[in-house]
Amino acid sequence: MEVFGLPVTQLYLIVLVVAGLATVLYLFFGDVADGAGEALPFVNPAVILAFLTFLSAGGFILEKTTGMGSGVILAISAAGSAVLSFLLYFFVLLPLRSAEASTAYTDESLLGEVGRVIVPVPADGFGEVVIETVNGLIPKRASGYGNSEIAYGKEVLILEIEDGALIVKEYEPFRFPDAK
Repeated sequence: MEVFGLPVTQLYLIVLVVAGLATVLYLFFGDVADGAGEALPFVNPAVILAFLTFLSAGGFILEKTTGMGSGVILAISAAGSAVLSFLLYFFVLLPLRSAEASTAYTDESLLGEVGRVIVPVPADGFGEVVIETVNGLIPKRASGYGNSEIAYGKEVLILEIEDGALIVKEYEPFRFPDAK
């Protein structure tokens, strides 16, 4: 069978190559096209390119290996491609989109956090504290509140930030009195 003056297998192969190249380009320039996927999830370029790739690959393989008619092969390839694209979207792309997390933080976001002194803070100088976050440990330069001295290993509360240095005070957690 011929379509547009080309054998069907050659058409499938051309679509496969073009969709593959478009997928590679999408990997590099995907941020530009990501807005299209916000309105309708199946308008997402990654899903469309995957559908075309699966459709053309399935059609090419079935044309070469079976004796079925081209219409039946197209229907089988389209159904299989739709299922695979659906699975790709819901089990790969959707979780990746919701898993995006930034490791960035601002100094202001550290206010009120509790850290631990890793370099003792002298009375009129700077030491270092480490703050444990979900993204890892953040070491920062620190000075004692009211020029107070803080020993190694003590827990500190971050009160202020001045010129990139944390102003900290020794942390004393609230303890409920023993009920008797």
